[in-house]
Amino acid sequence: MSITLKQMRYAVAVAEAGHFGRAAEASSVTQPALSQQILALESLCGTPLFDRLKAGVRPTPFGREFVTMARETLKSAEALEAFAIGRTGRPARALRFGLIPTVAPYLLPEIFPALTSNLPDLKFTISESRTEALLDGLRDGSLDIALIATEPGGAGPRLVDTPLFEDNFVLATPSSETTKLPVSLAALPPERILLLDEGHCFRDQTISACRLDTERGAKTFAATSLSTIVEFVANGQGVTLLPQIALRKEASDPRIAVHPLNDPAAGRQLRLVWREATPFAATFQQIADVIRGMRGEAAG
Repeated sequence: MSITLKQMRYAVAVAEAGHFGRAAEASSVTQPALSQQILALESLCGTPLFDRLKAGVRPTPFGREFVTMARETLKSAEALEAFAIGRTGRPARALRFGLIPTVAPYLLPEIFPALTSNLPDLKFTISESRTEALLDGLRDGSLDIALIATEPGGAGPRLVDTPLFEDNFVLATPSSETTKLPVSLAALPPERILLLDEGHCFRDQTISACRLDTERGAKTFAATSLSTIVEFVANGQGVTLLPQIALRKEASDPRIAVHPLNDPAAGRQLRLVWREATPFAATFQQIADVIRGMRGEAAG
């Protein structure tokens, strides 16, 4: 027997997740199936790839070297696959589509019916992660496209992006409070502004829009999701900014009041990003066109 690409993918997934269950979920397989493949791989190698710990798993010294080499092999295999099927302009497998957490729960219900209707020959697997993790996934080949809210940058393979649409911010306050209109962000008491935790680009955008200094922002209450923040606002614990796309889901609570801002620059531009060296750029542009069209119909 020889080592398979599937086994290498599973080994990389386990190394990245640090947990067999999460790796199986990310790989869209059952945990027993993934574990069986890892055991078979370790048998072929003649040594464990992972230390099994109470809190999860971690690569052994041999496992770390194996995973590094497996990543390079998988990149080469995907490049060969892309070359072989590039003439069709369509991938033979599901496209791996990543979205940031402040976009995924609000746009996915709209995006997927539109994509299924307009591009029925495409299939997708979805992942949700913060911006840096998505960009890393594009660079290492574990993602094909990503929907983010900042300009891509950083070292590594060149990424290209296409703008989708502007997503303006609004202010959410407890409905029991009287809010002076029009709302100026500069007039908001900084200590009342609730933020997402470190690593979310929406946190950084809120700090910038509200002109909070970095030290002040780092000390502010930090939540892992917009839904958590909105619950605190509803209970009178402060105020927060929300992106326009989140209002249908997050602002339906009657304890919340939403106010437009007197700050035209308070917002973000959503972008679709992919590696420049791809044979599927035309397909990715079509996906972007569908999303723009879907948003245009929603606005109309």
